[in-house]
This record gives sequence, C-alpha cells and structure tokens, in this order.
Amino acid sequence: MSDFDRNLAAARTGYRADRVAIDAGLRAYMIRVYNYMAAGVALTGVVSWLTYQAAGGDSIQVAGNRIIGLTAFGQAIFGGPLTIILFLGTLGLVFYMSFRINRLQPSTALGLFMLYSGLLGLMLSSVFLTYTGTSITRVFFISAASFGALSLYGYTTQRDLSPIGLFLVMGLFGLIIAMLVQMFLHSPGLSFLISVVGVLIFAGLTAWDTQQIKEMYDVQDDGTVAGRKAVMGALRLYLDFINLFLMLLRLMGDRR
Repeated sequence: MSDFDRNLAAARTGYRADRVAIDAGLRAYMIRVYNYMAAGVALTGVVSWLTYQAAGGDSIQVAGNRIIGLTAFGQAIFGGPLTIILFLGTLGLVFYMSFRINRLQPSTALGLFMLYSGLLGLMLSSVFLTYTGTSITRVFFISAASFGALSLYGYTTQRDLSPIGLFLVMGLFGLIIAMLVQMFLHSPGLSFLISVVGVLIFAGLTAWDTQQIKEMYDVQDDGTVAGRKAVMGALRLYLDFINLFLMLLRLMGDRR
C-alpha cells in the first residue's frame, strides 16, 4: 500500500511538472506573438505619421473633394498610380506569407511581416487627411483597450469559438462585398452599417483568432516551427487590430 502511495504521488508530481512546463512554453509563445504584433502596429503608426509629414503635414488643407498643399511626394502617395501599386503589393505579401510560411525561415517571415506593416503604414497615412489627429489618438487607445479585452477573453475562455469564427468569416466576405458596392453608391446609411457590422466582425475575430493561435502551440515544436507560428499569429492579430481601429475610426473619428 505504501509503495502504491509513493508511485501515485510520483505520477502526480510528474504530471504537475509537465503541466507547468507546457504552461510556461505557451506563455512564452503568446508573449512572442503579441510582441511581434505590437512591433508591427508601432511600425505602421510611425510610417503613417512620417508619410503624412513628408506629404505636407500641417500645410495640407482639405476643401470639399480637393486636397491643397500636397508636396510632390504627397501627390504620388495620395493620388498617383503608387496607391494601386502599394495596395497590390501589400495584398501580395499577405498571400505570399500565407501560402509559403512552411518554407520560410522565421527571420525571413518576420522580415516580410515588418515590410508589410511598413507598406501598410504608407497606405494608412491617408487617415490623417480625413480625421483630426486628436480623434485618431483617442480611437487608437479605445481600439487598443477593446482589442486587449477581446484577446484576453479568447485566450482564457473554455468555450469553443470555432462555430462563431466560421460565421464571422462568412460575414467578412459579405462585408467586403458591401464595401465594394459602397464605392459606387456612396450611401451614408450603408457606410454607417458597414462600420457597425465591421466592428462586430473584427471584435469577434480577435477573440477567435486568439483562441486559434493558442491552440496552434505544440510543446514538441522546434524553434523553426514555433517561430513560423508566432509570425503568422502576429499577422492575424495585427490585421484584426488594424481593421477594428479603422472601423471604429469611421464611427467615432472627427472629420477635418
């Protein structure tokens, strides 16, 4: 009987040690994901601000549909063919990383993610033409707080969010179609609806993606595989945050 008790205690102690090791590895993995994501967001913000300043900064005036005070660089960024090139380039990078991630070195994948964040910063500099700097800052912090709460829920909940996630993905395709229609209709009502639905979709995707990224962790992964997973997880959360911020800005931002 005494031998059984000792064996049982040893088994339980071993289980606890394994559990602690897994929890520590998962925590380090998630911190790595969030650090990459935060670095991408920071790079996007810095590039956006510097691009706006190089385009004319405070000398830029918006009068109706006309933009006055742009430098030559600003005219190229906001009105020339470079806009289309940037859009296609960022879109191509996302698809390339998604389909080639299993063949990329973690350092290469991280470099591509940072390149994407910088290019998207060039594109998003246009928000400074539409909204005041104060409202952009306010909405950014609201978005950060909302994102943090939603991601924490996705990380800690025991509920399987997969059914909700699949529904949200379908809703995302519907949102993209509605945005394409809005490009031709210019309807204020449809624009408001897109913003509200967009906030709900990307709020839900934040929680679902966090749970999915958590479940991607495997204690048996080597450094290369874990690095790839961390970069792709950071990209997913980065896209959720950026889109949540843009949708909230459409709802709450003060236009110039």
